[in-house]
Amino acid sequence: MSRRSKDVLFVREPTNPILSAADWPYPAHTVFNAGATLLRDGTTLLLCRVEDRNGLSHLTAARSKNGVDGWVIDEKPTFSADPDNKDEVWGLEDPRITYVDELGKYAIAYTAFGVGGPGVALALTEDFVTFEKLGLVMQPDDKDAALLPRRIDGNYALLHRPIADSGAHVWISFSPDLRNWGNHKLVLPARKGGFWDANRVGLSPPLIETPGGWLMLYHGVRRTASGSIYRLGAALLDLEHPDQCIQRGDSWFFGPEERYEREGDVPNVTFPCGFTLAPDGDTLRLYYGAADTSIALATGSLKALLAWLEAHPSPPQITT
Repeated sequence: MSRRSKDVLFVREPTNPILSAADWPYPAHTVFNAGATLLRDGTTLLLCRVEDRNGLSHLTAARSKNGVDGWVIDEKPTFSADPDNKDEVWGLEDPRITYVDELGKYAIAYTAFGVGGPGVALALTEDFVTFEKLGLVMQPDDKDAALLPRRIDGNYALLHRPIADSGAHVWISFSPDLRNWGNHKLVLPARKGGFWDANRVGLSPPLIETPGGWLMLYHGVRRTASGSIYRLGAALLDLEHPDQCIQRGDSWFFGPEERYEREGDVPNVTFPCGFTLAPDGDTLRLYYGAADTSIALATGSLKALLAWLEAHPSPPQITT
């Protein structure tokens, strides 16, 4: 078996892409970057970013009994920007969904695009029909955010990606009430030089709690002479101290290969915002935006991912 075969951690759905603007019940330019969750009845719900022809985005729910096909899409936008709110006047983007058992609600972290730039906003819902907007919780420029499903030392925890002079890195912040945030800490810095994740990294789907730590799938951006390439890597955060990265992979393991990933509005992009974990506790379905044009699905094993991370440690001297 070749080394390439050994490192295939996710297998693409043969019918990819599974959703595109052609499937939509109303006019849309592109459909991509969907948050995902399993509802109590086993239905897979995707909260899809839908870009209109004016260039602005909103979010619309699609539901499937098997998570692969037979999608039932809301007839109109499910979650839209408030045109009178300067923090989201240019649309809503890239949702990540976390079910918070303490609240009995789903928390949606999303990018609100306002006059000051992209910032992180939160909303709560029980049914993906009505929503309670909590407003902007991280000021621009900030995005790629997801909430942890439980409190850490009495506080909620939010992963996010602010942009600073040193680049774009993954941070964590804490809050007693989901509205007031502080104790900001750097979690995963982008590497430097020629690495696949140099200068810009960001959280992909929400973190996955495992006995050995919080598994983080993150995207790294490689800048080339012909444009950027978005690929996927992994790291592990300490279970009770998620501001501490205890393991990081040495390379990427999933990136654009197929035509629908290489050609589109933004070429060479595989960008997951959501996953579902099957009742077996191992089968992982990754829902990702392909070339900012459609939604695709790849299936893998949580155990295999953790084993890969253990076998591919990043040498300490090149982690930053």
